[in-house]
Amino acid sequence: MATIRDIAKKSKVSLATVSRVLNNDRSLSVTEETRNRILEVAKQLNYQTVRVRKKQNVDKKEPIKFGLFMCQSVEEELSDPYFLSIRQGIERQSRDSGVEVNEIYRIYNFQVSQLNKTLDGLIIVGKVDMDLVEQLQQKVKHLIFVDYAPDENRFDSVVVDFEKSTNMAVDHLFSAGYQRIGYIGGEQAEYMKANQKRLFEDQRFQVFTKKMKELDKFIEEHVLVGEFTMTDGYRLMKKSLERGNIPEAYFIASDPMAVGALRALQEKGIMVPEDVAIVSFDDVEMAQFASCPLSTVNVPTELMGETGVKLLLDRLKGREIPLKVTVPTSFVQRDSCGVKAK
Repeated sequence: MATIRDIAKKSKVSLATVSRVLNNDRSLSVTEETRNRILEVAKQLNYQTVRVRKKQNVDKKEPIKFGLFMCQSVEEELSDPYFLSIRQGIERQSRDSGVEVNEIYRIYNFQVSQLNKTLDGLIIVGKVDMDLVEQLQQKVKHLIFVDYAPDENRFDSVVVDFEKSTNMAVDHLFSAGYQRIGYIGGEQAEYMKANQKRLFEDQRFQVFTKKMKELDKFIEEHVLVGEFTMTDGYRLMKKSLERGNIPEAYFIASDPMAVGALRALQEKGIMVPEDVAIVSFDDVEMAQFASCPLSTVNVPTELMGETGVKLLLDRLKGREIPLKVTVPTSFVQRDSCGVKAK
C-alpha cells in the first residue's frame, strides 16, 4: 500500500510538502508544476488517505470534510509554539478519529470566497472579528472555536481560564516570599480580514494589574507590554533593567518572551533565581530547556486542539446545544523560581 513517503520519494520533494499538498493547504507556497506532479504520483500509486481507508472498512457513508482556519501565519506559529501545538492536537485527533483536515486556511491573504462551501465544519484557532465570523457561518454551518469564545450561546468553544491561571502564577510568587513583582507581556489580537487586526489588552495583564492594585503592590514602571515574541521579551527586559530598581520577580505572560528575558538578564550578569525570579506561562517544550528551566503555568494546548475535533464530530452527530469547554491548567515548578532568601 502506497504511503506519503513513497509519493515524496518519487516526486522528489519533502514529506511535509506532500502532506500539505494532499491536505490542500492553501498557505503552502509551491509551484503549480510541483503540486500537479505530487497529485499525479499519488494517483499513479493509488494512494488512499487514512480517512478513506478507515471509512472503506466501516461503511459507505459520505466522508466527513472539515477545514482548519488559523489566525497565525506559519512564521508566527514557529515563533510561538502555543498555536503550533494546538494545530498538532487537531491533526492528531483527526487521524485517530479516521477523518482528515481537508482544507487549511490562514487569515493572511484570506478571502471568504476561497472557503469551500461543501465543508461539514470549520475549526477556528484564534480570535476573529464577529463580522468575519458571520461571513464564515454563511458558508459553513458548524464553526468550532479554539482559544476563543465569541458567543457561547451559539458556538462551541475550547478556552483557558486566564484569570484562574494568572492568579495561580502570581500566588506562587507570593508564597515563595516575593513582594515586588513585575510583569512582561503582550497585547492580544483580534483578526478582522486579510492583514488587518485589532489589538487589545491581554487578560493576563488585566488580572495581574487588578490583583496587584488590590494588594497595593502595583508599580507601573515594573509593567511592560509589547508583542508575544522572544525578541520583545528580550527588548522589554532590557528596558526594565535600564530603568534600574528592578523587581524581585517577574510574571512573564509567555514562555518565548521569558526565554528572551532570560537572555537579557544573562547579558547583565543577573542570576535567575538568585537575583531575580521568573514565572512564565504556556509550558511549551522550550520552557524546560531554557538556559534556566522555567517555572510556568502548563496549558494543555494539544488537548485544546483534540477537544475541538471531538466537539465538531459530536455536532455532526446531531447535538444542537453549544458547549464551552474550559481546559484545566496547572503549575510546573522548575529552577527559575525558588524560595526567596531571607
